[in-house]
Amino acid sequence: MKRMTKGWLALNKSSLVYDRVANGMGIVAEKTENLIHKLFYQWGLLVVIVGFLLGRAMILSELTPFVLPFLAAVFMIKRERAGVASISLLAGALLSYHGEFIFVLCAIIGYILIQKLVTKFFDDPVKLLPYTVFVTSISTRLLLVFIIDGSITNYALMMATVEAGLSFILTMIFMQSVPLVTSKKLQHPLRNEEIICLIILLASVMTGTVGWSFYEMSVEHVLARYLVLIFAFIGGAAIGSTVGVVTGLILSLASVASLYQMSLLAFAGLLGGLLKEGKKVGVALGLLVGTLLIGMYGDGAANITVTLLESLVAILIFMMTPKEMISKLARYIPGTTEYSKEQQQYLRKIRDVTAGKVEQFSTLFQTLSQSFQTGANVDPSLEDEERQFDYFLSQVTEKTCQTCFKKERCWVQNFSKTYDSMQNLMLETEKNGHVKDKVLQAEWKKYCIRPEKVIDTIKQEHSSYMVNQKLRKQVMESQKLVADQLLGVSRVMGDFAKEIQKEKQAFHNQEESILEALRSVGLEVGHVDVYSLEKGAVEIEMSVAFDEGHGQYEKVIAPMLSDLLSETLMVNSEERAVYPNGYSHVTFVSARRFVVETGVSHVAKGGAWISGDSYSTIDLGSGKHAIAISDGMGNGERAHFESNETLQLLQKILQSGIEETVAIKSVNSVLSIRNNDEMFSTLDLAMIDLHDAHAKFLKIGSIPSFIKRGSQVIKIEASNLPMGIIQEFDVEVVSEQLKPGDLLIMMSDGIFEAPKHVENKDAWMKRLINELTTQDPQEVADVILEKVIRSGRGAIEDDMTIVVSEIKSNTPKWASIPIYKQTRTMRKKAQ
Repeated sequence: MKRMTKGWLALNKSSLVYDRVANGMGIVAEKTENLIHKLFYQWGLLVVIVGFLLGRAMILSELTPFVLPFLAAVFMIKRERAGVASISLLAGALLSYHGEFIFVLCAIIGYILIQKLVTKFFDDPVKLLPYTVFVTSISTRLLLVFIIDGSITNYALMMATVEAGLSFILTMIFMQSVPLVTSKKLQHPLRNEEIICLIILLASVMTGTVGWSFYEMSVEHVLARYLVLIFAFIGGAAIGSTVGVVTGLILSLASVASLYQMSLLAFAGLLGGLLKEGKKVGVALGLLVGTLLIGMYGDGAANITVTLLESLVAILIFMMTPKEMISKLARYIPGTTEYSKEQQQYLRKIRDVTAGKVEQFSTLFQTLSQSFQTGANVDPSLEDEERQFDYFLSQVTEKTCQTCFKKERCWVQNFSKTYDSMQNLMLETEKNGHVKDKVLQAEWKKYCIRPEKVIDTIKQEHSSYMVNQKLRKQVMESQKLVADQLLGVSRVMGDFAKEIQKEKQAFHNQEESILEALRSVGLEVGHVDVYSLEKGAVEIEMSVAFDEGHGQYEKVIAPMLSDLLSETLMVNSEERAVYPNGYSHVTFVSARRFVVETGVSHVAKGGAWISGDSYSTIDLGSGKHAIAISDGMGNGERAHFESNETLQLLQKILQSGIEETVAIKSVNSVLSIRNNDEMFSTLDLAMIDLHDAHAKFLKIGSIPSFIKRGSQVIKIEASNLPMGIIQEFDVEVVSEQLKPGDLLIMMSDGIFEAPKHVENKDAWMKRLINELTTQDPQEVADVILEKVIRSGRGAIEDDMTIVVSEIKSNTPKWASIPIYKQTRTMRKKAQ
């Protein structure tokens, strides 16, 4: 036991030591990284190194076009580093092999002077920067030639012009690439142009290493191949071969003996990019194969051993390069996995920020709703009623008892009796409008010396008291309505925030399977995007060749997808020829289990043109379907305006996602506030869920609806006042489970109340519906309207509207087309 305890303690000590060492190494690594960043970016060491190498660089054996563009770019982008850049350029020129120190010194001085003149006389010196560099370069070079040789030959003029022209171009290139090496963190992904500019800058820097060698191996060759390895590993064959061509071209200009390097680097970049799936080993193998194949020809054949050793050294450095450094660079190269992750992370951050803002607004509206609800839900307590009564009595006594000489006897000596007596008078006045009780009146006359004045004052103040109480109640009702509306908005915004935060799942395998299956039968499909494979909520988008209106999306593609996913799909939307290649954008979604077919018949009072009734069928999305009838009070244009306005308001609020009851209360609030001439409207609303055929009925002042199910007729009714009469009311919701084949019959009061001779209109309407011999919704509506009009001997005494909807199981037009049975497991893989 003691041995086990000692062993356990030793193990704990060793783990603690390991954790401390690991933490210490992590801290050291972090401090080292921070120190490197401080050296290179804050202290400008990177500018010093680049400037030194560019100061040494030369092309065509006599031109130094890199000095002025680099100085100008640093001067414009990071002016505080201009002095360091100038010193490093001069140091590079002083220690170089080309002997152009005087030209570099004069060019730097000349650029500073000309740049000051340009800044003084022009508003935008950045646009003129290439021209400033061109003028400085050509004037400095020609001036030195004239001083040294005494004359300027055509050859000297030509070379000076070429050098100035290269400086002109390099200035524009360096203006894009210098920020990439002077900034600690790039602010955006690199465009293709910026990548090329960066490669040109790096290749130009490498030319500063011309002449450096160890064990007969050239430093510029090793660095160039290392650069090709890095970019081939990050960007693939396209980027790798491009980097090889650009780097080889610039190195061949710096040293004619390195002309074959362009072919070697380009071929190595191409092979390395093609073999990047083999990780670093594959890219390195590409460089070795390219070195062996190209190195056997031209000038490289004589030194194949040295060339191979240069490639091996470059591979060694490449293998030692930290993975984190390569990943950081890959984030800014379009097309790489790291770039995609960086973009997704950025989009996720934007999405989270947006969702957070929406949630904040949702919480704000919820808090406001609670504050209004708190005031609205406070019931008038006994203490509050006594306070209101005391305020009422103070108004009465101020006009009566304050000037009475018996005030002290009544309100000091006999306070309780006086208070109770006046309270009884008030209650009697509130009950009958005046003091009707003779006994109470006689007792008061015995007690008070001004009885009539007090009673009259109580009558006057009581009317004001009742008005205040009514206003107070209305304010509380309005607070509750506002609270409900704010709570509805809060819920909508909360749901919206959740939708924003939903991430698109990755269905790469399923997308490839669908694409392969569709293309295998000859369909021209560009791409497939699967957004959801959830049962009943499938959503797939794709680009397909335009079918000239033959309906192949509905007749061919949707049935194929239905077989692949074992679920019926249908075309939801189609945008023709939206892509540059003429392809159409088509969206496929899960077919709903039920559909609603609607028929409508209506007629205005007396056969007029304008009816006071309005109806609407609304597709609310998410598988919900609404049917509504509104009957404006009266007839004619004004009644039609009221009923139509009710439905328009309701449709907009429902489509925003607010709950049905809150939507109706909101519409009622608007109408009650707006109506000053007692124009009211009824509302009959049915909300049908097309996924399970469950229906909700909300009836505001409307007559019953009926459901015909075979030989059975079901009555749906609720009791609510018409909209706009009062500001606060409770919406009664009636639920009913519909079945396939059901007929939902909704009508206005003009239909239901038309037969004047009938006492039991419910039984009469049920018998009329039960005697129908057709199931077609339009025919049912026409037949009922005709029989109702005939029952009144052809007289149309009110606006009549009837809406008949049949609930049907959704049977697809086209059967599924079986293909690739093995792909039917896609949904299982996704789950």
